[in-house]
Amino acid sequence: MNILIIEDEENIRNELKNLLEKEGYQVSLVTEFTKNLNLKENPDLILLDINLPNENGFQICKTIRQTSKVPIIFVTSSQKEEDELKSIILGGDDFITKPYNTFILLEKIKRALSKKEDKITIKGVTFDIPSSTIKCEGKEVELTRNERKIMYYFFTNPNKIITKDELIEYLWNDKYYLDENILTVNINRLRKKLEEININNFIVTERGKGYRI
Repeated sequence: MNILIIEDEENIRNELKNLLEKEGYQVSLVTEFTKNLNLKENPDLILLDINLPNENGFQICKTIRQTSKVPIIFVTSSQKEEDELKSIILGGDDFITKPYNTFILLEKIKRALSKKEDKITIKGVTFDIPSSTIKCEGKEVELTRNERKIMYYFFTNPNKIITKDELIEYLWNDKYYLDENILTVNINRLRKKLEEININNFIVTERGKGYRI
């Protein structure tokens, strides 16, 4: 699961990043706060501060809600009840104040993620996210951790050509360190598993570009 942190205080941003990575989450950071914040990430959940340079968290939440239902948890130093109410009205899923209790924050994250759609079906193939299985016509196959992450990225980006660099960066957070052969091995193993339950040519190679489903 990928969590996007929108927080301008570097020490808090890094503290959250370290906490979440220890819990097994993949973390993305916003570090440039321009007037029109451009969110290129496709996160599973967003941790959002209210007081940010150039644009407040309420406006960012409002903008995100125009196109996405991604869970949003406000993490803020504000103690005002009206701010908590406003966060709910604008579509926030939860609210926690700084300094936060890490155990409470982690539970809020788990709860918010559990509310997301847990099954996605594309072309008759169902990805059961909680059980890490692919199902088709009464048959199913279980996925490893990396296979699950690959399929999650494919299923949440259907018909999009996904480059190898993009996948490597998503899987391992470093597109320069890892040899792309590691990705190829993972893709080939995944294809073989799909073929075991008669799912053929589901992951298509776009020569010179990448993959798509």
